[in-house]
Amino acid sequence: MPDPAAARPGHDPYAALRLPEFRRFISARALFVIATRIQGLVVSWQLFKLTGDPWKLGLIGLTEAIPSIAVSLYAGHLADSVRRKNIIMSAVAVLLLCAGALALLASPYGLELLKDGRLGTLPIYAVIFVSGIARGFLGPALFSFMPQLLPDREKLANAITWNSTTWQGSSVLGPVIGGYLIAHLGVASAYTVSTVLLLLTLLMFGSIASRPLPAQVGARLDFRESILTGLQFIFSNQLVLAALSLDLFAVLFGGAVALLPVFAEDILKVGAAGLGHLEAAPAVGSVLMAVLLTYFPLRRHAGRKLLWAVGGFGLATICFALSRNFWLSLVLLFLTGVFDSVSVIVRSTLLHTFTPEHMKGRVSAVNNIFIGSSNEIGAFESGAMAKWLGTAASVVFGGSMTILVVMVTAWRANKLRELDMTPTKPAEPAPTA
Repeated sequence: MPDPAAARPGHDPYAALRLPEFRRFISARALFVIATRIQGLVVSWQLFKLTGDPWKLGLIGLTEAIPSIAVSLYAGHLADSVRRKNIIMSAVAVLLLCAGALALLASPYGLELLKDGRLGTLPIYAVIFVSGIARGFLGPALFSFMPQLLPDREKLANAITWNSTTWQGSSVLGPVIGGYLIAHLGVASAYTVSTVLLLLTLLMFGSIASRPLPAQVGARLDFRESILTGLQFIFSNQLVLAALSLDLFAVLFGGAVALLPVFAEDILKVGAAGLGHLEAAPAVGSVLMAVLLTYFPLRRHAGRKLLWAVGGFGLATICFALSRNFWLSLVLLFLTGVFDSVSVIVRSTLLHTFTPEHMKGRVSAVNNIFIGSSNEIGAFESGAMAKWLGTAASVVFGGSMTILVVMVTAWRANKLRELDMTPTKPAEPAPTA
């Protein structure tokens, strides 16, 4: 581990972690991510074993994305109108109930219901649909609540990096735990563990003091005006728009995660335990890169590094699709996580830096549509393309499209290409609402 004092004069890598409520926030988020990654792995494995159809895996993403997108703009408006902790608690409570429902469906009684010709796997998709609604409300509230826990903006960049590091670290543990739970205890036990972790998440978020809404300039807007103001802000800022668009298409086309059960079972022949390692490999790369960036933040030529990182993500995705060796596949998925971590941190820093506090809910809602839901829509795209082209060919296609998107963005978005995040340089002022 690098010496913190040697990283950069005056830079404290642990500045945000010295704040007790921020530590509780990222601890709660860690429990939440572990729980939902276990649940996501178990759902995909269960549906693949029940149906044997990659198309069904793609439908998981679509079923969650549609309600999440549908409520996102209203959720962003709500996060700028209601105390954000209240939204977080309500959304996590709904997700806790969804986890309990999935555990019930995995019980002997639930399995009989799923095998019934009249309903089939429909109850699982119904639960996923409801969880998509809850996640649509949770995303903007979490994004806008986190900066309120910081006493000053000087700790913001460090808090963003640790927030990302915690998320990625939890994403390592979730799939590994889920894979071993499936292999050794079964699907029902894995769902039960996820449910208990979500209960602990709810209790941890409940221990954080609520915060009043940030002061807003001018009169409070109604829903329509509020949404239009948020959209106008994003589309008038080339840096924010380009970063969102780049990640949108990279995630939409470049993700192979939705098809990992097929790779694990049919191509690499490693089963449920191997699937857990494949799911965790990108997160391992992400968390190591995120930790490195807490000591050596991205500053000079940040925009160019972002473009190279997303291009590297696409190339590693292509190579993964062509690999037939389990260990090489792990390394390539690890590299996708390394490259993705750079993109996540740069995008989050841009959004938090350029967005006024009273608009963060709305801007985060659009970010959720661009990025959060593109994961699920990307999963649907992967499932559909796998049905049409075959599993490996569909992933090669997605990685190739990611590289093409990077080339177009580098050509068209000159402000992103020239982005420099060195603190001594003045930041581009955010457009006024």
